[in-house]
Amino acid sequence: MSDEPKTKTVKPEAETAVPPPSDPQVDAQPSAWRPPDKTRTTVVIIITAAVLAILAILYAWDLPPFAGRAERTDNAYVRGRVTIISPQVSGYVTRVPVQDFAEVKAGQILATIDDRIYRARVAQAEANVAAQQAALANSAQAQRSREVATDSQNAGIANAQAQLAKADADMRRARALVADGSISTREFDQTRAALLAAQAALQQARASRAIGTQDVRTVVVGRAGLEAAVESAKAQLRLAQIDLDNTIIRAPADGQLSEVGVRVGAYVTAGTQLLSVVPHNVWVIANFKEAQTGGMMIGQRARFSVDALGGAELTGRIENLSPAAGSEFAVLKADNATGNFVKVAQRIAVRIKIDGGQSLAKRLRPGMSVEVRVDTSGGSRR
Repeated sequence: MSDEPKTKTVKPEAETAVPPPSDPQVDAQPSAWRPPDKTRTTVVIIITAAVLAILAILYAWDLPPFAGRAERTDNAYVRGRVTIISPQVSGYVTRVPVQDFAEVKAGQILATIDDRIYRARVAQAEANVAAQQAALANSAQAQRSREVATDSQNAGIANAQAQLAKADADMRRARALVADGSISTREFDQTRAALLAAQAALQQARASRAIGTQDVRTVVVGRAGLEAAVESAKAQLRLAQIDLDNTIIRAPADGQLSEVGVRVGAYVTAGTQLLSVVPHNVWVIANFKEAQTGGMMIGQRARFSVDALGGAELTGRIENLSPAAGSEFAVLKADNATGNFVKVAQRIAVRIKIDGGQSLAKRLRPGMSVEVRVDTSGGSRR
């Protein structure tokens, strides 16, 4: 054995790895973001806003719990008393002092028609009235003349009666004288003839008096016809005057004109449409289905949007409901008495009065389309 010491083999230690230099921006651990905790007030506000939004949507779409409190229709229009202006007489137009869409007042002249013919007719009617009045005055004069003649005939009757009395006295004396032969038969016959002549003269005078009385009555009866002729002539004069007045066409009410369709020199006849006058008083007629009108009453509030005003809303109230469905006013009514019956919901017209104090109401025109919503709570049933 060797006494040499054993040398230990020393293994080299593993090399220690040197870490690379660190970067704070790269090596930093990411931190998770959390929103701030909501307070009780914030939660209440959010929930309240959500509930209000939901209620607004339900109200706008007329869904429960708001269903049944309002009725809607888009079958509605603005209405007004549009008056078509037409002449009552025929003739050539001589003047048109207005323009398209002009504002007019009641009684303002819109057009005039040549009135020369109508003035001549008035003059002719006046002359006819004068002639009939003269005939009536002549009848009065004739009556007075007949009455004077009657007085003369009365005097004739008195004279005839006196002659008859004388002849009768002569006849009585003649009878006494002829009996004792104081007068001849010839003289008696003459006295008797005179008596008969006196009697005939009295009858003739009385007949003349009756004729005179009838003449007076004839004049009186004829006067009624003459008075009627005078009234007829006056009526003809009034008609002629009316035609003359109608040669001037005037506005029947305040309003705005439509397009003026008549020109100077045009020949127009009675009934020719010249233009229209649109008053400023308008209202809304909404045609609801019959099932929608069950809860409608006079006085209920209504809102309507106008297409021509960009959907702007105005307010009003129910003024009246139609007494019958629109089909009842149709010229040709539907006959449902057949085997092919199909139920069709009828429409009931509802008149809505527009509330005052709305500036946009001045821009409403008859014929505009509107959409109406009626609140069916409140009002008086009709």
